[in-house]
Amino acid sequence: MLKATSVLVGLLLSISVVAGELSVSLRQVDGQAMPNTVVYLTAKDPATLSATNTISDKSAIMDQIDLQFSPHILVVQTNTRVRFPNSDSIKHHVYSFSPAKTFELQLYKGLQANPLLFDKSGIVELGCNVHDWMLAYIQVVDTPYFGKTDAAGQLQLSVPDGEYQITFWHPRISQEEKQLSQSISLPAQQHFSLNLTNPLLPDLSQYEQHQGDFSEYE
Repeated sequence: MLKATSVLVGLLLSISVVAGELSVSLRQVDGQAMPNTVVYLTAKDPATLSATNTISDKSAIMDQIDLQFSPHILVVQTNTRVRFPNSDSIKHHVYSFSPAKTFELQLYKGLQANPLLFDKSGIVELGCNVHDWMLAYIQVVDTPYFGKTDAAGQLQLSVPDGEYQITFWHPRISQEEKQLSQSISLPAQQHFSLNLTNPLLPDLSQYEQHQGDFSEYE
């Protein structure tokens, strides 16, 4: 009976670990806020990582609105199914040649495309064979602790105590990897700030859209 009670107490203690709040701040080299940047924490304990990387019913959406992907950057956990609805009045042809997920969705409109399972971590770059200015990214991460910075370059994450690697990613950031991926210990560090030291790369998403007759794809 004593042994069973001890086991039960141990289980209750493990379940009762409350996640703390981690505040993240990211700024550009000129001091301006850096929004829409992926931030994720990976547990350094392999057992913790494997326990959070199981197949589930997680889903996300990468839409196509006004001849652009929406959102421009999407972050999901591995084993998430992503839908690619087309909210435009003309057809799109979505594809990716990225190692983390290579696929092609033939010309379609509406909700005709089936969701795709993203089961490998990495960066997936998206394009459209019809509209070559359309560009977007899906960052697939091996952790449930992730998000994107807001317009003020801020992010709040609920993360259990432990040792982690905090990583930042955005297609326009050109910092060294050691600056964008650092060790962090919780709850000792409840706030993490990063100030970029290199200017941002050109914003390809702001390139002028090509104008033309797309009636054949309606």
